[in-house]
Amino acid sequence: MSSTTDTVERAFEAALYSDTHDALDTGASILAAAPAADVELDRRGREFVAAAWRRGWQPADVVRLVRRELEDAHVRLLSELIRTQAPDDRARGPRWAAQLDELADAAPAVRVDRFTHATTVLELYRLLLRLPGLEPLDEPKRRHDGGRPASRMLTRIRALLAKAEATGFPEEAEALSAKAQELMARHSIDEALLDAQAPAKDEPGACRIGVEAPYEQAKAVLLDAVAGANHCRAVWNEAFGFSTVVGFEGDLEVVELLYTSLLVQATTAMTKAEAAQRAGGRRRTKTFRQSFLAAYAHRIGTRLAEAAGTQVTDDLLPVLATREVAVTGRLDEMFPETTTTRLRGVSDEAGWTEGAEAADRAQVGARPRLD
Repeated sequence: MSSTTDTVERAFEAALYSDTHDALDTGASILAAAPAADVELDRRGREFVAAAWRRGWQPADVVRLVRRELEDAHVRLLSELIRTQAPDDRARGPRWAAQLDELADAAPAVRVDRFTHATTVLELYRLLLRLPGLEPLDEPKRRHDGGRPASRMLTRIRALLAKAEATGFPEEAEALSAKAQELMARHSIDEALLDAQAPAKDEPGACRIGVEAPYEQAKAVLLDAVAGANHCRAVWNEAFGFSTVVGFEGDLEVVELLYTSLLVQATTAMTKAEAAQRAGGRRRTKTFRQSFLAAYAHRIGTRLAEAAGTQVTDDLLPVLATREVAVTGRLDEMFPETTTTRLRGVSDEAGWTEGAEAADRAQVGARPRLD
């Protein structure tokens, strides 16, 4: 064993397997006094990252957890480790590549003394070392090419939703959101019909979508409603701040877009409603927001379920039923045991009323019938 490897091992033995500050200080002191060990320390960090991928984690999952549990310095260090490990990684799908692209926007590291840097490294490695296994989310290979500019359509949808969220004119937002929903519905139905005609069928995949505090329960309910209305299923992992959505790739993309847009609309509406409540003299912000988002999610779920049940033509039912069976099978394979939970903290009548009314105003267009 080389001297640098021995130094890193001694630091790890002192700091990584104990939660005490004294142990962390001991390990950081060993590393701070040995600049020659930096290369080996970085190499071991890339190994921790690769081990996280083998346990089923993805870049966005780990970044989300580190951001919640540690500090910005740890996020910057993690982002750099992920970027430097990527060339040694196996080929992965476009969703993984998109997560790596997001890391490119991370802020540059701030220069600190060696002891502070070593402490940050060891705190990050402690967390990476203890990551549990997750359900693997290998992106399925698409077995057919529809010959449709799907990516161009999704780009148009994203642009429409971005404009709808940014505009200060309700009429313009309604028109933009309605057009986006029309394109989403057409995209989803076309994908289903195309797959039904293909000699080799696509398979359901899965993705993780962040569902973070505050008011994460209500957000998880909203995501579940959006997923269900778009032929997907969602399972919430409260401990790690995400939901896993299972479905066919085209539908997964729609769920991500629509959930994000509705969450923006809900937050904007909640802020305005809260300001009006404060102007009236009330101060119970937390309970109002929790109840607002819970009502919003509940009402949106009702609206989406109604749209999903009434806007599908009879000729689509066998196709959608087949895909639903496939999605359910994939869900059961990934999550053989799930539990349900009650929504907590919903006790503000004004918040519930305002949230339900905001949901009624949200732009959720019906699926157009195919002629």
